[in-house]
Amino acid sequence: MAEAWQFLLRRPDLLSGWTLQHLYIILVANGISLIIAVALGIWITGRGREKIADVVLYLSDIIMTIPSLAMFGFLMPLFAALGLKSYGFGVAVTALVLYGLLPVIRNTYTAIKEVDPAVVEAGRGMGMSELQILTRIKLPLATPVIMAGLRNAVVINIGIAAIAAMIGAGGLGVPIFRGLRNLRMDLIITGAVALTLLAWAADGLLGLLERWLTPEGLKRARKR
Repeated sequence: MAEAWQFLLRRPDLLSGWTLQHLYIILVANGISLIIAVALGIWITGRGREKIADVVLYLSDIIMTIPSLAMFGFLMPLFAALGLKSYGFGVAVTALVLYGLLPVIRNTYTAIKEVDPAVVEAGRGMGMSELQILTRIKLPLATPVIMAGLRNAVVINIGIAAIAAMIGAGGLGVPIFRGLRNLRMDLIITGAVALTLLAWAADGLLGLLERWLTPEGLKRARKR
């Protein structure tokens, strides 16, 4: 641990650079997956789409079982065949988007399905359209559960993104793999501790955001 501290004192610029790279990958990947997953989760809650919902959730489950190295190995030749550059970053973001879908899709679908039908009918009785019911009733009530799925997806992807350093994506996996190659415990500990702290910080900040976005009525109901 002392060696890692000495390394930080000597080269704080390296750690800050790796951390910013890691954060950028996570923000881009989870931002994209959040938009896709929430839209898809809302769509499969529609009437007559129960079988489609089962298929979507099943395929998302399968994606989560694919080892990250296998996913990277599949995507790299695909990017090369398409003539795309920046393989490392593009492959990492694509893989993390796929890994980030399941928690948010499942939570969005479950939360919207579990909205009290009486509340929905009350909205219809007030003359609300289906879009208004979705945006003013269903989504606000589902927000805490959707945010819980996002928190789960972000924490998972912070860990997976470290492995993406093997394909040149950068981030906090760089010191870990560099340390493994050169038998330098200071680099390994620096990367591992930074990843852990980043995951804790991300989960904590998203938890605060979740509480801020939760409607006051739900907060009061939880306290009872």
